[in-house]
Amino acid sequence: MEDNKDKKQNITPETEDIKGKEIKQGEEDIIIEKVNADGTTQPLETGAPNPLEQEPKDILTMALVGDVRIYVARTTNLVREAAKRHGTSHLATAALGRAMTGAALLAATMKNKECVSLNFKGDGPIGGVVADAEGCNCCGYVGNPDVFLPPKNGHLDVGGAVGRGTLQVIRYSQNGKPFTGAAPLVDGEIANDLTHYLYSSEQTPSSVALGVRVNVDGEVVAAGGWFIQALPGCSDEVLEALDKNVRQTPYVSDLLDMGYMPSGIIKLLSKGLKYKLLDTIPLQFRCHCSREKVEGMMATLKPEDLEDLAKDPVTEIQCHFCNEKYKFTSDEMKAMAAKVREAKNAKK
Repeated sequence: MEDNKDKKQNITPETEDIKGKEIKQGEEDIIIEKVNADGTTQPLETGAPNPLEQEPKDILTMALVGDVRIYVARTTNLVREAAKRHGTSHLATAALGRAMTGAALLAATMKNKECVSLNFKGDGPIGGVVADAEGCNCCGYVGNPDVFLPPKNGHLDVGGAVGRGTLQVIRYSQNGKPFTGAAPLVDGEIANDLTHYLYSSEQTPSSVALGVRVNVDGEVVAAGGWFIQALPGCSDEVLEALDKNVRQTPYVSDLLDMGYMPSGIIKLLSKGLKYKLLDTIPLQFRCHCSREKVEGMMATLKPEDLEDLAKDPVTEIQCHFCNEKYKFTSDEMKAMAAKVREAKNAKK
């Protein structure tokens, strides 16, 4: 089933555009194929990679249009990896993919590859959606990976799965305390929620589009999104031109499925405007967990608790973000308990 509803959430009547005002869907269609003299068709420039490559890589490309920054990401492979690791349903895959893509886009605005964490806390049956991104790495999870709801208006009902609640955003800086912001969920469809949060909590006029296309077998065939951020002093002429282009641009997952790469999508969004490509970074599914971090977390437990765990032949700890399993033998748990007790006694 295709996940079309959230591919272009920034242009629905309920969504604020990059000037913080409502915009409605445009009636004009953008031509995405060129008709040759012999009647055959070919796609317009897509910014596609070498056609000899078996699978395009996930990347995020940044551009500047006047005083507006545009970030466009292709996340097909990393969303596919997340779905595989968590065994998500079609609906859970769509929700998690949107959130991970959104986190990657926001992380690109951070300096020094600092981390961004998104937590969609709703009362819906999915039990929450969490996504982290740091530099090139993304990961995430949902509370209920088996969630299922009937389609709504022919689309995967991500909003119904997430429900009502709050979006919490944490930005981790290297040299300071984490910045935490929150805003009510608009509709649980992820893109609208991010747009609303950025405008209401961080006073950042923005436009966010996210999309995940899943086939009947549950495989991710296209995923990605864009984030348009108006900088202080941006001219009304540039904003109005971008608004018009956004209304006329097809769904992001449609474009990715046709072979468009981020640079090609930037060209469509910047139609009629001068733009400058700034940088392109690779993206991948990669968790921040490790055996050492798990051991450090377990070292915060009481020695008695560790000794209780040591009664089992094997203690297994599973990471929520990537489903990686870390196993510790009874002897390892006993040694950990002894080490914690020794450190505790040394402080007396």
